[in-house]
Amino acid sequence: MKKWILSGFMVGALALAGCSSSAIMKSDAGNISQDELYQAMKDKYGTQTLQQLAVEKVLAKNYSVSKAEVDAQVNKTKEQIGDSFLSTLQQYGFKDENDYRNSVKLNLLEQKAVFKTIKVTDKELKQAYDDYKPEIRARHILVTDEAKANEIAAKLKSGSKFEDLAKESEDTATASKGGDLGWFGTGVMDPDFEKAAYALEKDQISDPIKSSYGYHIIQVTDKKEKKSFEEMKKTLTEQVKQSKVTQDQIVKVLKDEFKKADVSISDKDLKAAAEFSAKAAQ
Repeated sequence: MKKWILSGFMVGALALAGCSSSAIMKSDAGNISQDELYQAMKDKYGTQTLQQLAVEKVLAKNYSVSKAEVDAQVNKTKEQIGDSFLSTLQQYGFKDENDYRNSVKLNLLEQKAVFKTIKVTDKELKQAYDDYKPEIRARHILVTDEAKANEIAAKLKSGSKFEDLAKESEDTATASKGGDLGWFGTGVMDPDFEKAAYALEKDQISDPIKSSYGYHIIQVTDKKEKKSFEEMKKTLTEQVKQSKVTQDQIVKVLKDEFKKADVSISDKDLKAAAEFSAKAAQ
């Protein structure tokens, strides 16, 4: 699903629309009025921000997202990213955790609206269950030189501690944590890394594995058990639906929701906020 970036600052700036033209900044070089600030923010962010607000307003009338649902998504992201959670959010354009939570809530609203239009068969669910692999937890040591990787592998076989050798890893995000990658499922890691990791038994250490990043020595530290089909049915249904979603479908659903809500925009400069395209939905 597409990611909307909702900035409280932008929303606040748009709220200046009805304010006076008194100076918001004064200087010997000249003043900047509230009207000038509003117009600049409107020109740069107005359409996108208004569309985000409108989508949330329209969808929230017919769909609901609980705090627990948002918490689950945010906590999953925190678990995957670890200590660099906030800095990673900022790299992706989020102001802070609250800004990210707003985006998660909007994505979940859109997801519910789109999922409502998608059918899933019993055959698809059973196939998804057969193909499903539970999450595993692993740690690794990454180096770009094959000889170095073989050297580290030999030290491990001779009894050296994994966490000590992990300090030599070129994956700086995990080197200080014993190489720990946390929990992950299929479709997340490099394909060669994933294949090798899932082939390991718990606590088993691999020989050097080549991926697009270099040479990994992997140890699986824990594995989750595969639940029964009935226990997983809801999760599998969502996964199958997600695999069927297209950008064109997102656009169609949003257009239909706006039409049902009879959305109209009075400001001619912001009329595009009520329009959608596959490109804008990415």
